[in-house]
Amino acid sequence: MLFKNREEAGWQLARKLSRYAGRRDVIVLGIPRGGVEIAFSIAQALGVPMDVFLSRKMGVPGQEELAFGAVAADGTRYLNPRTVALAEIKEEHVEGIAAAALRLLKKREQRYRAGRKPLDVTGMTVILADDGIATGASMEAAVGMLKKMEPERLVVAFPVAPVGVCARLRREADEVVCLAEEREFVSVGQFYRDFSQVTDEEVLDLMQQADAVAAGAAEADSMARAVEDEAEVTVHIDSLRLDGVLHLPRDCVGVVLFAHGSGSSRFSPRNRYVAEMLQRRRIGTLLFDLLTRDEERMDAATAWLRFDIPMLAERMVGATLWLEKHLGARKLPFGYFGASTGAAAALVAAAEVPDRIAAVVSRGGRPDLAADALEKVKVPTLLLVGGLDRVVMGMNETALARLSCEKKLQIVPGASHLFEEPGTLEVVAEAAGAWFVRYLQGTD
Repeated sequence: MLFKNREEAGWQLARKLSRYAGRRDVIVLGIPRGGVEIAFSIAQALGVPMDVFLSRKMGVPGQEELAFGAVAADGTRYLNPRTVALAEIKEEHVEGIAAAALRLLKKREQRYRAGRKPLDVTGMTVILADDGIATGASMEAAVGMLKKMEPERLVVAFPVAPVGVCARLRREADEVVCLAEEREFVSVGQFYRDFSQVTDEEVLDLMQQADAVAAGAAEADSMARAVEDEAEVTVHIDSLRLDGVLHLPRDCVGVVLFAHGSGSSRFSPRNRYVAEMLQRRRIGTLLFDLLTRDEERMDAATAWLRFDIPMLAERMVGATLWLEKHLGARKLPFGYFGASTGAAAALVAAAEVPDRIAAVVSRGGRPDLAADALEKVKVPTLLLVGGLDRVVMGMNETALARLSCEKKLQIVPGASHLFEEPGTLEVVAEAAGAWFVRYLQGTD
């Protein structure tokens, strides 16, 4: 496996960790310096706080790669008694090595924290992140150190490691998340296109950004608690900022994210009508632009981006993770409503995060563009097609046969592709509403 850079690797890890999104008992810790960039991406995607984990491995004299323990910036020590005994390390050597490590850690702490107190991990679920594991010695020492701080659950996350390291770490941590275990392993850097050294200045900048994100999430939570009507929002997906409209009615039973079709946007009148009908059933809605303004201009000229289903699906997943940051939506089931090419993006995204999505509805969709993801969709899926839209009807019939989930194809008589005929869009809204109520609430 080859990662573009640490940022991309972090976002891939975040997908594997999506069940921790938006939880108040979760903290992400990054091991400086490369692990901080990984941790930042994970924390941003999950909407949880992030901090650096300042510890330093203590190596056996003459065999420094072999860790016999670790020391944290607060002076806490972890010693592996077996290694200490086998290496016959004297107490005075332990004291000297620990003192040298602590001096270095104090300098780093002063540089990175600038007076800010570290996050308290006691009783928390901690995700400890690094940019890769070579021998596992440093990570084992860090895990041993963290366990002394009494977290409720300790999760170790990293993109790549040699075969065998993960099995060893699973004996120490509660959970290990690794994207790739490689047999031909020389160094961590061989699995990145860009493995540039992360500087102290970049670590400090990421820490400051994490603080700003945490402050923004708190503001978003406040907004989500208060909103009972439409509110303009900005959907944060990695470095992207996409405009959207969020509606969370009182006593909301779930939220449906809309994936608009070819050449459309959050202002699609048909999607807005369906959204309004869902809101009357106490279903929240998020209509957002899948493309930036520059991308919309490019797509208007070329029509390329509207068919980039993997990219659109990735943004649906990102919007789902972003939405989980909002207190009003955090514990609610989610659904996807996709139109035209947006339906393919919704299906691919649903296949990627089946534990987050309760149901999918496609209106005049192109499920054929979801390709092999169709077999991976596990959530109940409703395909709505106009009776006059013969070509798309055939595509949906073929897709229906490939779906292995609970599914239904409903033909709307007298409707063309855009459901512009009188009364046809009302049928779509009624069918979609009934489908979402059934599977978001678990009732018929």
